[in-house]
Amino acid sequence: MAAHSAVLSASKIMNPFWVGRLGNTAKVFGTTLIRHRNKTSLTGENIPPPAKYGGRHTVTLIPGDGIGPELLNHVREVFRFTCVPVDFEMVNVNSALETDDDMNNAITAIRRNGVALKGNIETKHTLPASVKSRNNVLRLNSCHCISFVIVFLSYFQSVSGVVESLKIITRNNSIRIADYAFKLARERGRRRVTAVHKANIMKLGDGLFLQCCREVASGYPDITFDSMIVDNTTMQLVSKPQQFDVMVMPNLYGNVVSNVCEAGSWA
Repeated sequence: MAAHSAVLSASKIMNPFWVGRLGNTAKVFGTTLIRHRNKTSLTGENIPPPAKYGGRHTVTLIPGDGIGPELLNHVREVFRFTCVPVDFEMVNVNSALETDDDMNNAITAIRRNGVALKGNIETKHTLPASVKSRNNVLRLNSCHCISFVIVFLSYFQSVSGVVESLKIITRNNSIRIADYAFKLARERGRRRVTAVHKANIMKLGDGLFLQCCREVASGYPDITFDSMIVDNTTMQLVSKPQQFDVMVMPNLYGNVVSNVCEAGSWA
């Protein structure tokens, strides 16, 4: 942990931490009487005893926006009542600023402490395009990221009073999106393209998509091509994400896979 920086999402630690640490504790938040290690004490400004084993650790705390400050305040209370040997260094990041001063302070603190706990930081779409997302900047500068690209065709058309549940796969669009994925891989120096599908069940629709991907792959001998069933893909993204480079898939799978990747980036 000392050698690598890690940014943790508060929602990732709350549940397991709560279950493991607060089994014999009554209400934690507010000014309620609590029972901790068979002793009764009042909530407030009581300072927990020092850690019995080892020293204390400093963790960067970035409250963020929205519910972030409230959530992380509860996290601090949980840590305090359970006597976790952690001291938080509070660093505020203002999502409305166009300058990078606060971001540089946050990145410096994360690299110094090695661990950070952050709430989500709002991305202001009203700011100039040159202003990058605070979340992305933090991840790129403080995490050991596994980078891969997801390409999928997105097309929606809503008609009032009509519900359509057909899955439509066309050869032309399958060729087009597959060729785009391979061109993108070549332009960015990527070495592998993975087609995500469900051709084992949807033999005609997804089978056509997979066939088109294979045809396009034959024109890019410098890029390795493989395929993976979508069920297995989601598991592999969690257990071994570094195997992926560029992924190409139909629209529905793209929505699912991109959300899995987004959740995994906070782990």
